[in-house]
Amino acid sequence: MRFWPLILRDLRAAELRLMWLALVLATAALSTVGFLAQRLDAGLKRDAAQLIGGQAVVQGDHPLPPIFLQQARADGLHTTQTAVFASMAVGPGAQGRTHLVAVKAVGAGYPLLGSMELRPPGGGAAYKLSAAPQPGTVWVDPGVAAQLHAPAQGPITLGTRNFRIAAVITREPDRGAGFINFAPRVMMNAADLPSTGLIQPASRVTYRLATAGAPAAAARFAAWAKAHIEAQSLRGLQVLTVADGGPELGQNLQRGSGFLQLVSMLTALIAAVAVAIAARDFSRRRLDTTALLKALGLSQGTVLRLITAELLLLGLLAGGIGILLGLFGQAVLLHLLAGVLNVRSLPTPGWQPAAIALLAALALLLAFALPPVLQLARVPPLRVLRREPRAFSLAPWLLGAVGVGLFVAVLLLLAQDRKLALIALGGFVAAAVGFAVLAFALVWGLRRVGSQRRGVLALAARQLGARSTQAVAQISALGLSMLALMLVAMLRTGLLAGWQATLPPDAPNRFVINIQPQQARAFQAELKAAGIQRYDWYSMVRGRLVAVNGKPVFGRDYKDERARALIDREFNLSTTPTLPAHNRITAGSWQATAGPGARGLSVDTGIATTLGLKMGDKLSFDIAGSTVTAPITSLRKIDWGSMRVNFFVLMPRAMLAQQPATFITAFFEPPVVRTGADNLDDRLAHAFPDITLIDLSYLLTQVRHMLEQVSAAVQFLFGFALAAGLAVLVASLLISRQEREHETAMWRVLGASGSLLQRVMAAELLLTGALAGLLGTVAAATVAWVLARRVFDFAWTPSPAWFAVGTAIGAVLALAVGWLALRRVLRAPPLHTLQALA
Repeated sequence: MRFWPLILRDLRAAELRLMWLALVLATAALSTVGFLAQRLDAGLKRDAAQLIGGQAVVQGDHPLPPIFLQQARADGLHTTQTAVFASMAVGPGAQGRTHLVAVKAVGAGYPLLGSMELRPPGGGAAYKLSAAPQPGTVWVDPGVAAQLHAPAQGPITLGTRNFRIAAVITREPDRGAGFINFAPRVMMNAADLPSTGLIQPASRVTYRLATAGAPAAAARFAAWAKAHIEAQSLRGLQVLTVADGGPELGQNLQRGSGFLQLVSMLTALIAAVAVAIAARDFSRRRLDTTALLKALGLSQGTVLRLITAELLLLGLLAGGIGILLGLFGQAVLLHLLAGVLNVRSLPTPGWQPAAIALLAALALLLAFALPPVLQLARVPPLRVLRREPRAFSLAPWLLGAVGVGLFVAVLLLLAQDRKLALIALGGFVAAAVGFAVLAFALVWGLRRVGSQRRGVLALAARQLGARSTQAVAQISALGLSMLALMLVAMLRTGLLAGWQATLPPDAPNRFVINIQPQQARAFQAELKAAGIQRYDWYSMVRGRLVAVNGKPVFGRDYKDERARALIDREFNLSTTPTLPAHNRITAGSWQATAGPGARGLSVDTGIATTLGLKMGDKLSFDIAGSTVTAPITSLRKIDWGSMRVNFFVLMPRAMLAQQPATFITAFFEPPVVRTGADNLDDRLAHAFPDITLIDLSYLLTQVRHMLEQVSAAVQFLFGFALAAGLAVLVASLLISRQEREHETAMWRVLGASGSLLQRVMAAELLLTGALAGLLGTVAAATVAWVLARRVFDFAWTPSPAWFAVGTAIGAVLALAVGWLALRRVLRAPPLHTLQALA
């Protein structure tokens, strides 16, 4: 027998078309985000060595021992040394304007990898150069000369030396993302550094030795350097390799990535519901056809091969189209994120995301389509003559369980944030079970109410009660669809707004450190005179963690690189009588740090996890030669994306009262205050020449721009989720089409008018959609609240309006889509329908 006519006929069925659409949407959403993640990851790995300045880099907060340079040369590696620190640059004239800059002194061989992109200071074409600035000259970021009111070619003053501006930097290959690097760059030749007098014994300088050469030699040097640092207990030193070279996304970019992953996962989960419903309906409607084929001599094995061929063809076709849509989608997302990430010359997409997305589509078929469809193979030929229940078989459902496990594994594989994936999956599964239970209770209640009342709504309620199994399935499926759609809607509006609220318009754009105690009142008076009333103000003491529970600690005691760096450096310690608004106590009591007689420490949860600290641990800090010891009495969750002053460790005031302290402040400086000849930055720099003022305006602009672009990317992916949700809506309404046809025919034979049937169906659809919309919105709000708190780390509370909107949207969608899908039920002649169902 030729199977292609049968396969092509089945593929024209509405249920298979819905299944195909759902598979296309799931594959497109997953491959879109997969391609995007792969290309960005490949680009970061490719550029990692360039980003850190070499294949292996030794970095420290003091001059590096000569043995590191000697060993690198002995290993046959090329080397270059740099020093980076903050300083105030001064423009020409007796009262020249000042501006904080990030000075970078570079030596011979710089840059090891890549090249500097420069342009002439007076304007002109950009060019590339692999060399250091000539002695007596500097290269500067755009705008430095203008900030200092200097001519395009200078001069500008650094310390005790004047320098001519020889070029403007358009791209620096190893800029890095350190805090000081947010200030404008001024690059000079290392040979000029001693004559400036900028580096003093207490100066904070980052020294780096970068190496490059044969990969094996670089790896050998990195291993030797790490071992040497551990063996000699060298504090303040760390080794960076290509594996450490990717720039940290930071909290805000991690949130944006999480949003995109969440939308793609929800699209796949909605598609799973659509596939399950469509497959069940397809199986039920093909029972008689399959029984007839078997009565005509078709064997069970032949039926199995036919079904397998149909599903495999369906999955491959849907997967191929979905992958093509994914390629287009990732190109759109890269365009939307171009202002956030450097997407130039990214590697082309690989085959792995396509393979994983195709595997997800086949897993969907295996989990949700194959079990009910395989039951067709067990239909007895006698069904042609008499109706009898199908024999239950465990094998297809075990196969389905394997498919579900495979599908979940694929989603977890694609998810970079496992916590987000587990919350989304867990919430979806819990909602499915809860919806079924609640839908059954609601249908039972509607049947009781409908039997006691009259009218169109009562008739609709009785109709739902009469088809309780189909009604529960419909409400549950629609509820899951509404859960996903409302969650994405909350993501597009509420959660993104909550994220943006963590960075309000008046977020601090100025940080000032090294304010001396005798300067505090005068500095605050300057802020008040400029109209700045709100600002963070904290004392700050430098201390090094030297012991935990009485046991001395060293960087070599920790395997984690970040833990080693934290132990080997000094902490900024502070005290405050009130808990900062952007901090949240997760364990312990704040009063033990700020209350009367307080003797405990409050520690950031992130650093506690990194260092393996817990409540009650006693920490000892070396502060200016004296040791201060206290237990951890509270843990704080800090919103590091708030751009406010934050501290890893806060201490009681009494513990720091006798310690040498400076002050740190952060405030929002309006544009009107920072413009003009006598702007606030210049007044502060001239009145307090030893302060360090950091301008974060550019950074804040970039972060806000990122929020807008991530929002646009989420809206693009929302189209996939919306289409999948509509597919579920149509599939769920088609579940009861056969029963509706029979009921409608009976009503019309008994004399019911067409207008009455239309009103009853409309009321039934509205009831079903409203119940599903309410259930889905409640579940979506719950999942969104958990995600905001546990994954995205900001406070968010759903507005009561969401529940009314979700209920209304569910009712309207069910009525609109249901009417389009079921309108032919009302038009079918009663006699024809009854004969077909006889």
